[in-house]
Formats: sequence, structure tokens, C-alpha cells
Amino acid sequence: METKLYVGNLPFDVSEEELKQLFSEAGEVKSVTIITDRDSRQSKGFGFIEMNDQESLQNAIKKFDSYIFKERTLKVNVARPKEDKRPRFNPSRDRRGGGGRSRY
Repeated sequence: METKLYVGNLPFDVSEEELKQLFSEAGEVKSVTIITDRDSRQSKGFGFIEMNDQESLQNAIKKFDSYIFKERTLKVNVARPKEDKRPRFNPSRDRRGGGGRSRY
């Protein structure tokens, strides 16, 4: 079973250690990742927390969804699997499979 949480509407100045400490109130935290902009390294305002087990995950959702943290209302739910962002071959659009404009 999935034990990863999505946490949205994070304060931009929050650290991974602060989130780990907060979510450890719901159970054992395996990992914390705050998503940052690759150029500026500033937080994008969301992240992922992996809990140790399903019980901890459910406790965290109950306790922290709509929880006010540093004047921001957190949004917490089960993380969805990462989508593949590679372009897909569409045979009806491009017979060559390159995905680009046709020269013909």
C-alpha cells in the first residue's frame, strides 16, 4: 500500500526538518521532500512526505488536512503516482513516430 502523502499550500520558508517534526506527531516519518524551482531553488509551496505505515498515513491526513501552519492552510492527501511526461507516439497523427511536424 502507498504510504506517500502530498502536502500542498506550504509556507515558502518551511524546511524539510520542520515538516518532519510536525508530521512525526502522526507517526514515524520515513522521508520529506519539498519541491523547489530548479533555477531559483525557492520552494514551489508543495512537497511529499513518506510515512512508515498506513496507520501513520491516515493519522496524518486526519490531523493535518486543513491544518493551519505558519498562517497557511495545509492540503494533505495521498500522493498520486508520478505521470510519464515523455511525448507519446500517435500513429494517426504522425506515421514516422518522431512527434514533430511533417515535411510532406
